[in-house]
Amino acid sequence: MIDDFLARPLTARVATDGPTVRPTWYQWEDGAFWILSGPWSRLPALLASRPRIALTVDVCELDTGEVVQVLARGEAELRPFDVARGRRKLVRYLGADERRWDPRFREYLHGDVGAVWVHLRPSRLAMKDLSYEAAFPGGRA
Repeated sequence: MIDDFLARPLTARVATDGPTVRPTWYQWEDGAFWILSGPWSRLPALLASRPRIALTVDVCELDTGEVVQVLARGEAELRPFDVARGRRKLVRYLGADERRWDPRFREYLHGDVGAVWVHLRPSRLAMKDLSYEAAFPGGRA
């Protein structure tokens, strides 16, 4: 169930020691989160000195009553960027037709922009389903 939830193109929020919280897209593969980053972000520098992070991925759909959260934490590390994983991640969020993507996303795959992966294999991973039966399925009255 957790793999199915995390396979959805949702937005995660990552908190570094400081604290600093930022929204981000992610790739969930082989029991780990992969977050695209690079010199345009402070995240790599923050992790170099304090690699402990917390991450949450959640949904709260008032129209359907779906309320689910995944909470993760652990020591993140920077890893070299690989195009294949980058493409899998971006296709999840942007669709398969790269020609329709904003140019900056194509540049991550085809340019030399200094992209890296923030890799988190959680030391703690928990999922909570707090869903309820919506009072007005399909919309509010």
